[in-house]
Amino acid sequence: MHRPTEQPGRPPRHTPPGGPPPETVDPAVLTALLARHGWRRSGAAAGTYSRWTPPDTGTGARGRTPRTSLLVPESRAYPDSTDLIAEALAALQHSATPSAPGILAALRTPLDEIHWQRDTPEPDAPAAAWAAQEQLRSGARALLLAAALATRGRTGYHGARHRRHAEAALDRLLAGTTAGGRELTTFLPVGTSAAPGPDDGRLITTTLLRALCAARDATDHQRATGCCDAFEPAVEAGVCQELTEAISKLVRGSGGIRITLHWAPAAGPPDGFAARPGPVEFTPGDLPVLREAGARYIRDEPPVTVHLTAVVLRMRREAQSGPGAVRLKVLAGADVPQIRAVLDEDDYRIAGHAHLVGLPVRMNGRLESKGGFRRLSDARDVMPVRVEDGERDRLLKSLHENLGFFEEACGGD
Repeated sequence: MHRPTEQPGRPPRHTPPGGPPPETVDPAVLTALLARHGWRRSGAAAGTYSRWTPPDTGTGARGRTPRTSLLVPESRAYPDSTDLIAEALAALQHSATPSAPGILAALRTPLDEIHWQRDTPEPDAPAAAWAAQEQLRSGARALLLAAALATRGRTGYHGARHRRHAEAALDRLLAGTTAGGRELTTFLPVGTSAAPGPDDGRLITTTLLRALCAARDATDHQRATGCCDAFEPAVEAGVCQELTEAISKLVRGSGGIRITLHWAPAAGPPDGFAARPGPVEFTPGDLPVLREAGARYIRDEPPVTVHLTAVVLRMRREAQSGPGAVRLKVLAGADVPQIRAVLDEDDYRIAGHAHLVGLPVRMNGRLESKGGFRRLSDARDVMPVRVEDGERDRLLKSLHENLGFFEEACGGD
């Protein structure tokens, strides 16, 4: 049974502000999202339509409970299905239910959902509640950043490498509301290309899930056997120092964390993954193992030989002659934004001349893991690089805007 399409008094169908066009919404996706967020189904028999009410109904004016009710068709087979969906979207748009914005966002763009639960007591003061929420948010972002770094390359310690690209990949991340610093939902948009790139939220989500499961298995292995070998192959699954540190940050001061992933209903699970992945949990008892693994990743990460092109930003040496230190903005050859290096007297002089005329330089050296791959050791073979006149003028303009450089280039502080 369905309502007549020409029912008198029906308001005209419209797209609610901030909501997707009703014609584009799949009823199956909408009902899957409602069920995921705890909405309760009631009403008609399967095959026609269903009525949904939120799980967190609050108290309205004068102590009366407001009723949010959505009537959702089971499929597009009914003539009035688009009108029913339009009314449901409008009701979601005006609903005070915390899950409503997330459902609307997931209908506009396919979104993978990550639910974070942190076992902490209810804060007894507003300041404590704010601190708990901030710790949960920052810890979750750090964990997602570690996954985004792992999409760029598998290594035990990333440091400053690829950090700009990884942070840019998280710019599209959407965060939901927190409940007293104990619960958070983040949404990552799923790309539409057949071969997702490093900035696709789905690639970050799958990398995170693999890495969390591998970190859980490696931690269990070390706690059971005392052997730390399991963390070495876990690097290929995306485990790294940044991930172990982010997990530790979330666990500290709590009774444990639980991370649960839900695939976007419109996109479905990716190949090789379960339709409903189980939650991954960590407890305070895991902290010593995670700290040890993170320290080992930093200690064992080898230096990287590079041949880079860079612009000299600053120069400094203690005397008028001899070696000096430079700060460089990397243009090519290394996946870090800036590095520091110590040059011998001849290379230091060449670097200074190149900078004064607005030219970048090339040099060889080794990026050291100590300090996060921000230091170039054994720097040598400095040589100026010719560039187009327009680029050279831009570099010279940047130089003149930083007049303090002249004192440093001449050996002053």
